[in-house]
Amino acid sequence: MAMMVPIGVSARHIHLSPEHIEILFGTGYQLKQFKALSQPDQFAAEETVAVHGPKGKFDKVRILGPARGKTQLEISRTDAFALGVNPPLRQSGNIEGTPGIQLVGPTGEITIEMGVIVAARHIHFHTDDAMKWGITDKQFVQVRLSGERGMILDHVLARVSDQFQLDMHIDTDEANAAGATTGDHGEILL
Repeated sequence: MAMMVPIGVSARHIHLSPEHIEILFGTGYQLKQFKALSQPDQFAAEETVAVHGPKGKFDKVRILGPARGKTQLEISRTDAFALGVNPPLRQSGNIEGTPGIQLVGPTGEITIEMGVIVAARHIHFHTDDAMKWGITDKQFVQVRLSGERGMILDHVLARVSDQFQLDMHIDTDEANAAGATTGDHGEILL
């Protein structure tokens, strides 16, 4: 039986700490939900920030909520070239030793010392799905994308939790290379 996983294409976005939300949007500010995301309790916020790098900038970078412990900007390699930064490929949350960047909001601006990453591709597995398919947390798998320009993605990290819904996240560079869009499916290869 084929192990199919829905694909979510992750465009550039930022996760903000409560402290940085207040600097950029004002004291006591709470993010407003624009739309729900595939993972429970996660949402794209109405709010955006401008991101200024040494070489270029992006206006209207979407904030994902809720607030996190540390601010983290997730971009594609193409975005990194445009901004003039060289972030490492990392799993979300692993920001030690990463470059910083300037963030501009409606009520303030801040330069974060670290937090810019190219997010590594990964699959969120609900515990039940992982058990059914014999997948363990932090295991690496391959995924076949069969879009117009199909490819096999290697080193796809499995993240397993009762809090997750089955979903694979790839960035825009990977999606464009494969001709894949959100809502497509990939086949997990063990």
